[in-house]
Amino acid sequence: MEWPTNLDEYEKLVIRMNNPRVVIDNAVCPTATLVKVDSASKKHGVLLEAIQVLTDLNLSVKKAYISSDGRWFMDVFHVTDQFGHKLTDDSVISCLEQSLDTGIPEMKKTQGCEGLTTLELTGTDRPGLLSEVFAVLADLHCGVAEATVWTHNGRIACLLFVKDELSGSPIEDAQRIHRVESRLRHVLKGDHDVRGAKTAVTSMAVTNVDRRLHQLMLADRDYERSSSPPVPSSSVSVQNWLERGYSVVNVQCQDRPKLLFDIVCTLTDMEYVVFHGTIDTDGDLAQQELYIRHKDGSPISSEAERQRVIQCLQAAIERRASESTRLELCMPDRPGLLSDVTRTFRENGLLVTRAEVSTKGDMASDVFCVTDATGQPADPQAIEAVREIIGLECLKVKEEQRPRFCRKDSIGREESQSQGGVGIGLLYLGSLVRRNLYNLGLIKSCS
Repeated sequence: MEWPTNLDEYEKLVIRMNNPRVVIDNAVCPTATLVKVDSASKKHGVLLEAIQVLTDLNLSVKKAYISSDGRWFMDVFHVTDQFGHKLTDDSVISCLEQSLDTGIPEMKKTQGCEGLTTLELTGTDRPGLLSEVFAVLADLHCGVAEATVWTHNGRIACLLFVKDELSGSPIEDAQRIHRVESRLRHVLKGDHDVRGAKTAVTSMAVTNVDRRLHQLMLADRDYERSSSPPVPSSSVSVQNWLERGYSVVNVQCQDRPKLLFDIVCTLTDMEYVVFHGTIDTDGDLAQQELYIRHKDGSPISSEAERQRVIQCLQAAIERRASESTRLELCMPDRPGLLSDVTRTFRENGLLVTRAEVSTKGDMASDVFCVTDATGQPADPQAIEAVREIIGLECLKVKEEQRPRFCRKDSIGREESQSQGGVGIGLLYLGSLVRRNLYNLGLIKSCS
């Protein structure tokens, strides 16, 4: 086993003593690879760590069973690759097994960001804002090596890894850092900012970019709607099962990559623990039942808290769910490239809703999700106009590959949908028992 270089012998011993047992099986399920993780050690966030490993390897969770009792836990995941196939690549299986076995999540998203200055930005979103941010950084000779940008409900959150454009070294001069923060805060505030903008240069190690962006959005209260809310694309309900001391979270929405990560990440950062749960997909529909408590063991205690959990989970689902066009940019990197590209988007009426920026050697490899200025699907003519300006071979329209799952018999779905609030505990308990027996090999799958 290869250990991270920053661990001493005592830390390695502790990991060995609390190592989870990992089983990866391709024989049990005909359509997915079975991944079982169980351990006698239970700590806050251990479920999220396991899901983060799966997410970092671009694996999709088709079904899952989660259970913990005291200091013991068992998680079972039915996973596929990003194309909906079982895992056959030995290197992926080995990496998955090692990462789950050590309890150390993959950190591939930030492993190339060591020695860079980390900027965190939040504020009120508006058309052209991202272009202005990149223009300020270019003017201050700050090269953007990596960046991830999310927008939701009129708010924007950015995580940027920058360096001095000339020397390639981190920006450490205090006066220069203050100037960068001041200029960016001024741009983020704009003329119509209602909540205020925040900029920060942080030395905190970012172990997962997506989780940090969820935290920034949650702290910025993007779940609060300032106007009439649109019809939600997801169904989220929370009910207390007082007999067992749980709060039961039920989520139904369109399935997509990283959905389970987004939901469990939000619950974890809100200081809830998932004790039991079932996750299932039926075609493009994802259904999740999660039994949660506070870290102190108590369920949700008020209607206001229940509504806040619902709003925060809906926001976590929606942050990646906009109907946007995915544009992939690949071309030689140069100073001011991001500023020029995003300015071209703005001048042609395109709004960037999400972005992932990375530099590999001398090449820029960026992804932009764009809509029109009102948040509706972008005009194909505007897309083509932008591509002609930037370069047809450099900027391409790509559809995100999503795994396709076979639909199960509709009877099971109709049965679950016909149940109301009465008897909800029995319904969920029955679901857990059936899946528990199946995952222990005591009954055959009914899928």
